[in-house]
Amino acid sequence: MMQAMIFAAGLGTRLKPITDTMPKALVRVGGVPLIEHVIGRLRSSGTDRIVVNVHHFASQVTDFLRSNDNFGIDIRISDESAMLLDTGGGIKKAAPLFCGDRPILIHNVDILCNVDLAWLYSMHADNDATLLVSERKTKRYLLFDDDMRLVGWTNIETGEVKTPYPYIDVKSCRMFAFSGIHVFSPRLFPLMDNFPDKFGIMDFYLKVCAEANVCGVVKPDLRLLDVGKLDTLSEAEQFVAANVL
Repeated sequence: MMQAMIFAAGLGTRLKPITDTMPKALVRVGGVPLIEHVIGRLRSSGTDRIVVNVHHFASQVTDFLRSNDNFGIDIRISDESAMLLDTGGGIKKAAPLFCGDRPILIHNVDILCNVDLAWLYSMHADNDATLLVSERKTKRYLLFDDDMRLVGWTNIETGEVKTPYPYIDVKSCRMFAFSGIHVFSPRLFPLMDNFPDKFGIMDFYLKVCAEANVCGVVKPDLRLLDVGKLDTLSEAEQFVAANVL
């Protein structure tokens, strides 16, 4: 069985004015709230515990889950009402809500994709973290060595590079785009002790990848849609109608 975390605490500013009155998690695509799409896919993949973090219109999310009997899954709420903690801080705060040392599949609430989540979870094996990546064109790429171990990040427009390795040769690295879906091992929690309450998970991975086994998994036929903007909602409707999920 799997356990997972859904990032549902964001303000959804790119979806205004819809998110002036509701959280992004409850924005509907194909008549179904985004969070229900993600929960359904996690449940069908064998997930028996889900942690959901909340902030923006938090009570609407918790009321929705309660009114649907948590969709028959053990769902725990990580309340970030006092302050948004970003992705890394959100995982750190939620640590007590997870079950033992089982890996945690992390999924943004506004991502729709065609990946088999059970397959990704199985690919985690003995990794400390497993990042779902693809060859999608973007400005920002994760850098991997030949064994698909994370070694850095780059912005190809500005030339900026982030890496714990002082003499990295970016041109010799394999470059892939991050999907926003990853598997996190609880073994990494102690490495978060020196991080602040609020930090990004990718900043964390880039800091610790020299000492932890952070790997990438490529899905060549990945179809992924970030439902983060108003102009992607119609595309998301087509995505769902085409049974891509």
